[in-house]
Amino acid sequence: MPPTRHNSARADGTVRRVPAHVSAARTAFFREELARHRQCLELQREYYSDRAIADVQRAIGRLMSHLDRFCAHEHGDRLVCRLLRTIDGVTRLSVRSGQRKTH
Repeated sequence: MPPTRHNSARADGTVRRVPAHVSAARTAFFREELARHRQCLELQREYYSDRAIADVQRAIGRLMSHLDRFCAHEHGDRLVCRLLRTIDGVTRLSVRSGQRKTH
């Protein structure tokens, strides 16, 4: 049995792509998430050094600039999710979102 491949590359080196409507939906979702992290980071500016803020903002900007390409690949959403979890380690947005009161 051939070895299992965990990435989206085929044996011939080509990359599997997702349908355009799926890619567009993923991209829109991740852009919203990144914008939320960026806003959350701004609210926490007083708790981090200027360098830390600049580094995370630069990472978010780079991710946004490559988002279309990542979301077009079959498993690109996994990479973006992993990067979002890393950013969430700084912004703690997921923790803040979970603390909302419901009526």
